[in-house]
Amino acid sequence: MSKVKIVYWSGTGNTEAMAQAVADGAKSAGADAELIPVGTASVADLAGEKAFALGCPSMGAEQLEEGEMEPFMAELEGSLSGKSVGLFGSYGWGNQEWMRDWEDRCKNAGASVVNDEGVAFLGAPDDATVSALQGLGAALASRA
Repeated sequence: MSKVKIVYWSGTGNTEAMAQAVADGAKSAGADAELIPVGTASVADLAGEKAFALGCPSMGAEQLEEGEMEPFMAELEGSLSGKSVGLFGSYGWGNQEWMRDWEDRCKNAGASVVNDEGVAFLGAPDDATVSALQGLGAALASRA
């Protein structure tokens, strides 16, 4: 059975809820899913994976969370080539620039971003966002 690992950072709980929806989608597609808070994750956790998800809300001036997710992403970038990556996160302001930057960063590192874009939502995820996230999990399960 395939496994989808979902590494995320959440400050208010919105991105954690999004991570759970990705996990639910992966499970519904027949895969195991593992939720990993980025503070307990290592790049080695994803080294052998073909497909995985990364979640982080927009912070500050539309950027990744700087204390844990940004350092993790900086270390991970060198090993993204050939991987399928699902991106997701919530935001409270702005125009989703952080997500477009994150997508470009993954693509420039040689990864394939699932559905060619991340799933971003303003505030807490609604039913349509949960459905999109479950679809992301199912897509990752088919690539894992």
